Parts: sequence; structure tokens; C-alpha cells
Amino acid sequence: MAASVDSVTTDRPGRPSAPHRGPVPWVAMYHSVGDCSDDPYRITVTPERLGRQLAWLRRRGLRGVSVADLLAARARGEGRDLVGLTFDDGYVDFLTGALPLLRRWNCGATLFVLPGRLGGDNAWDPLGPRKPLLTAAGIRQAAQEGVEIGSHGLTHVDLTKADELTLKAEVAESRALLAELTGTPVDGFCYPYGTVDPRAVQAVREAGYRYACAIDPGPLTGPLALPRIHVGQNDTAWRMFLKLRLHRLRRRPAKGL
Repeated sequence: MAASVDSVTTDRPGRPSAPHRGPVPWVAMYHSVGDCSDDPYRITVTPERLGRQLAWLRRRGLRGVSVADLLAARARGEGRDLVGLTFDDGYVDFLTGALPLLRRWNCGATLFVLPGRLGGDNAWDPLGPRKPLLTAAGIRQAAQEGVEIGSHGLTHVDLTKADELTLKAEVAESRALLAELTGTPVDGFCYPYGTVDPRAVQAVREAGYRYACAIDPGPLTGPLALPRIHVGQNDTAWRMFLKLRLHRLRRRPAKGL
């Protein structure tokens, strides 16, 4: 029998193994780390700003980790001092702008990439500059550095508008390609544009993912539709504090988290 949207099971040691109800974990959503002078979608933070944000987390006794590590800690009844750090799209500047800072502040992260656009760019964004995406070698480098690699689909398609063949390819084929590329199972998925509906969740479940990230999934909230908080260039320490506080106030407990 398929698991419900708000539950998760697994036979892997250290992974969530039984549904339970708890506060929804705080997961930050980043994209590009570099020059943000031309940034109409507000997807970029400078390395300096990211460094300040990571330092703020550590000053508050928090540490950023991959989503897989966050959920595993929560399943053990631990991890209240952990937050998830996610970087969408797999930009080349993750290696140069984000990874050194993650090392400096002893943080982990999940990088959601597009195996159908290796070495390409963010062609799905009609405005703003073209940003190069990681090649297969770049993704392997990130994985070797301890970064969790997850799927963002094949080509960055809104799954709620995709036909059945496209949906299966974006979800299942992307997982298989990344597993072959990295040599390790791919547990995490990230819905492009953050959009999600029950049909997309079902496709993610059938493809074998252990968790998936959205933005604001509402009643679908659970391990296969995790809410995230956008973090951008304007997020100073005070704004980070407010976002963390509001998240804790407005997110109701959900099964499996």
C-alpha cells in the first residue's frame, strides 16, 4: 500500500522509519551565490551576505545541514538545533560562492540539480542574466565534498502543468540519471517553481524519493511536500530572525516530520 502524503517509511538505517507528528523543520531556500546587481527574480545572494547569514545561524546555536541529515535527526528525536540549507538549480557559482562558506561554518547542504541541462543555463528565466549550470563533473565535485545531491527535475518544468509522460520523465528519469552520475541513491526531490499538487506528489512517491521540497504546499505539507523559506540578498540578521520566528508560529505540526 502506498504511503500517505504526510507519512514516510524506509528500511535504511538512520533515515525516518515511522510516522510521527512534530513541528515542521525550518528549511532555507537559496539559488545562486554571486553577483546580484542584475537579479529580477531575487534568486541571488552575494558570498558576503551568505557568510553573514551562516554566521547568524551559528551565533544562535543553529547549524545548517542537508535535508536528508535534518530529517534523519528529527526521526531520532534530535535536530532541534539544525536547519536545512537547500540550493536550487545547480548553478556553477555554488562551487565558488557557497561551498567555501559552508566549509568555513561547518555546514552541510542539499543541492538540487537538473540532469537534463548539464552545462547549460537558466533558460527558463525570461528576464535577467543567463547563469551557467554545473556540468556532470561539477556535480560530482559537490557530492565528493559531502553535499547531498537531489533532483530538481530534468529541465525545470512546472509539474502541475505537465502531461503524464513529461511528469514521469522529470521525476523518475532525473532520479535514475543522477544516481548513475553520482554513484549514490538520490533521496530528495525539489518541485520546480515550488508548485505542487497531489498528482505531482504521487509521481514523486512512485519514483521512490524519501522526501521532496516545495515552497508553501499548504495541506499537502509532509515529507513529500516540505515547506521552505526563501532567503535572499536583503535578509539581514533581523529579517532572518523574523522569518525563523514566523515559521515557528505559522507552521502547524505535520505527520512524519
